[in-house]
Amino acid sequence: QVQLVESGGGLVQAGASLRLVCAASGGSFSTYGMGWFRQAPGKEREFVAVINWTGGTTRYADSVKGRFTISRDNAKNTVNLQMNSLNAEDTALYYCARKRAPFGVAATTESDYGYWGQGTQVTVSS
Repeated sequence: QVQLVESGGGLVQAGASLRLVCAASGGSFSTYGMGWFRQAPGKEREFVAVINWTGGTTRYADSVKGRFTISRDNAKNTVNLQMNSLNAEDTALYYCARKRAPFGVAATTESDYGYWGQGTQVTVSS
């Protein structure tokens, strides 16, 4: 059974940085695209950043482009999200997800992802 465990969230001030880490276990990792999504209070979950199975293609939501960086380490079965210049609008529960199907493109649609972690809370005070 695939398990995804997020870590690295916390409470920070605006302008600070955080690095989220998602550790995958129980299944293949290196042949699957991975993604980060987030859900703010009272809002629907939204795409943040995704990376394809090779790590060669990444895509970002416009709201985080230039501030967040997604990367993966296939030797360690981890996917990371470096978040810089955080602001209050970044406050949300951040989820890691693995695509349903191997290989393919860096998909941004939730329905393309079949496994989800429990989430890690990021709170940015202004």
